[in-house]
Amino acid sequence: MNLIEVKNCYKVYNNGVTAVADFNVSIERGEFVFVIGASGSGKSTFIKMLYREERPTSGRVDVGGINVARLRNSKVYKLRRKIGIVFQDFKLLPKLTVYENVAFALEAIGMHTKEIRPKVIKALENVGLKDKARSFPNQLSGGEQQRVCIARAIVNNPKLLICDEPTGNLDPDISNEIVNILEKINKDSGTTIIMATHDREIVERMKKRVLLIDNGVLAKDYAKGSYKVHESN
Repeated sequence: MNLIEVKNCYKVYNNGVTAVADFNVSIERGEFVFVIGASGSGKSTFIKMLYREERPTSGRVDVGGINVARLRNSKVYKLRRKIGIVFQDFKLLPKLTVYENVAFALEAIGMHTKEIRPKVIKALENVGLKDKARSFPNQLSGGEQQRVCIARAIVNNPKLLICDEPTGNLDPDISNEIVNILEKINKDSGTTIIMATHDREIVERMKKRVLLIDNGVLAKDYAKGSYKVHESN
């Protein structure tokens, strides 16, 4: 069953730039999909349309049965509750501990304190940071901070996890650790993961489905294991 359906989608900005053109793609529940493309290719616009940071000019963007394209601004929060998002820049609250940063995502939706604690502990265990619960962001390495972000994104058991360049600021070894954590989340919980990245080595190693976006168009849709670095050079 498909979790995401994008049909005949266009995004034209006010300055006349067409970021996405006649875009069509289906993504099944439980898939792990990489989205690649040069800067300015439309990759980020596609990703942002999935969580309604951007609204398509025309066409459909369905996520979990919700037509995101027609979703009112006042209802966007309902979509975001079902989606976890991990960014390149960590966006952690510096005055909160690791535990408090992760718990904040549940407090924001009004969850009771008794329900929050076991969920936060489990999320931190999933990313290997249970022993850092009382630490503050400035006491963590870059890789650890990104793992906190992942814990925050998965704490409410989302059906979809969107990762926008999550390894962009990390060295290769730490980047591999982050992607391995994402793969484990995908396998253990069945969470659908869509990851935008410039890291071709990771994409080649993981052998997942790959969407190549070029000039706003879905230029290639590689099946699992079929992507090769030299093919998109």
